[in-house]
Order: sequence, then structure tokens, then C-alpha cells
Amino acid sequence: MGEPQPILDPLTPAAIFLVATIDEGGESVVREVLADLPGLRRSVGFRLPGGGLTCVTSIGSQAWDRLFAGPKPAELHEFPGYRGDKHQAPATPGDLLLHIKAENQDACFELAMTISDRLSGAVTIVDETVGFRYFEQRDLLGFVDGTENPEGKLAYSAALIGDEDPEFSGGSYVIVQKYIHPLGDWRALSIEEQERVIGRTKLEDLELSDDAKPADSHVAVNDQDELGTIVRANMPFGSVKDGEFGTYYVAYAASPSITETMLERMFLGTDDAAYDRILDFSTAVTGTSFFTPPDGFFDALPEAPAQAAQPGAPAQPEAPAQARTPEDLGESSGDGGVVSSNGSLGIGTLKRS
Repeated sequence: MGEPQPILDPLTPAAIFLVATIDEGGESVVREVLADLPGLRRSVGFRLPGGGLTCVTSIGSQAWDRLFAGPKPAELHEFPGYRGDKHQAPATPGDLLLHIKAENQDACFELAMTISDRLSGAVTIVDETVGFRYFEQRDLLGFVDGTENPEGKLAYSAALIGDEDPEFSGGSYVIVQKYIHPLGDWRALSIEEQERVIGRTKLEDLELSDDAKPADSHVAVNDQDELGTIVRANMPFGSVKDGEFGTYYVAYAASPSITETMLERMFLGTDDAAYDRILDFSTAVTGTSFFTPPDGFFDALPEAPAQAAQPGAPAQPEAPAQARTPEDLGESSGDGGVVSSNGSLGIGTLKRS
């Protein structure tokens, strides 16, 4: 297995997530910066000893076709989006994902600035989210987030590609979404009702018994014993001035199908629940899929496709997948079907945090 990027490292107190689209003719600059990323990270990190600075870099499906010739990760595709009867998960643009994390925010900020300066004129940053650790790994709803993350060898098998796609062994698929929480509505609930929404106790972080746990609770809908295991790297974010508070959802997996099945169940429902009730208090405003190559990938990038190597040449994007609906998948979602359309769900404007 190739050496993975540091996706399995413990969560840090600080993180910055940058999602960018590649401008027309920007492919050659992006390739140069991708090749230089390990050195840029070392240059910044060396000046902050003990800062634990890392940068996990991931590439979207359309961007892969524009940047590289030759083989492509077997399951790399655009985020399909999900349209349920009540809640929606939009598919939003994104060619590059930079997941920058460190013990201190200054290290994250310096590396983000350094990379963005190098990419200036070649990409457009479509989202920047500054994450932080919040009280015992809790989200802004007050519950511990990520308790069921796998550990040890199970984490490797859950997050990293193996022999099933040997060309990209040691890589991973990542899906990111930005969720906004209406904290006033949430805080109006009693603690007991909040626990029924989540499926765990708030103080002790213990899973409710099967008798006490509603079928539409977040834990019941996302039962990893049934669906499979992923590695989450979620981070809270917020702005007191803008009144915007949320969770940046980050799911690394050896196959995107596991994460997609969980999202289908959340938004489209299961045999026992119309949807995941947490969505009444957590609105998805972005959604993008990427492939996270193994660490050595950036030391020897694949050849550029002939078209992308010519500045100004028009790109040949793949058609984004259409948002999946209950009619597409049936009442029991989980068949993983994808059809092509424009991918837009018309959720409305997105305030940048």
C-alpha cells in the first residue's frame, strides 16, 4: 500500500478548509503547485516547531481529467446531491480540497496564504471554512462528534484503498459538506429531546438503548454496523457577527459508496424513518466529492493530458450527477444509483464563514 496522506492523524485544535475551482487555462499552474505542496508545507511547518502542520490535498473528478492523463481512480465521480421530500443536500462546485490542520491557527493561516498566493490567477476559491476544536471534541449542538470513528487497523481498512484499485493504493475518497445549525431552535428543545434526535446522551456520550433510540435518530439512520465504516474529520465553525454556526462534515472512506449510502438514508429516508431528524436542525449548503491520492503521488505527477497542457484550451467537463430523489431510489434508499443532470439543487445563496 502506498503511504497515505495524514488523514488518520488525530484531530487538531485548528483547521482551514479551502475548496477551489480551476480557472480556464490554469491547469499548468495547478500542476506546478501540486508538485510543490510537500515543500511548501515543510517550509511553513519548520518555522513552527511542534505545530503539527499538515495539508491533505484532494482532487475532484472533472479536475482529474483536466490535470492528468492515464488511469483515474475507479470510483471518482461528482457528488450526486440528494433531494428528499423535506430536506436537500446540494452538489456544489469544487476541483481542489485543501484540508489544512495544525495545533495553532497561525500555522494553518500561513500555509493557506502561501498556497493561495501560488495559485493566484489559476483558481477561484469558492469556499473557505475555519474550523476549531470545541470542548471535548463536541460540535456546536453540544454533542461529542466522531465517537464511532474506527481505530488502529480498522481505520486503515475503512479509509484507505487497497488491492481493489492497486494503481491508487493508499489513497482515499472524501466527501465534504457544510452544515448550518439554527441554534435557537435547537436550544429550545429539552436535553432529553436533543438526545432523542441524536441517539446518544449529551453529557456522557453513551448510545441510547434500542428501546429508547428513535428510528429517525442520527445514530439509528447511520448505523455503521449495518452500513460500513468511514473516518470522519468534522470540525465546528461559526461567526458571531453573521449569526452563522455549523459543522464542516469531512468523511474519508476506501469507497465513496458507504458515505453516499449514509447520506441517501439521511435525506431520502429508510424503511423505518422518513429522514434523519438531525436535518431539522442542520441544513446542508455545500456538497463535493474528491479523491485523496497517496502521499508519493505529488512527487511524480502523471503526465498532463495534451489539451490541459495548452493554456486557454477549453475543458471537457463530465456531466455532474443529478440529485437523487425518493422516486429514483425507492423508499428504501441504498442502491447507489446515479443518473446525469445538472446537479443543481437551487438551495439559495451561501454565506462564507
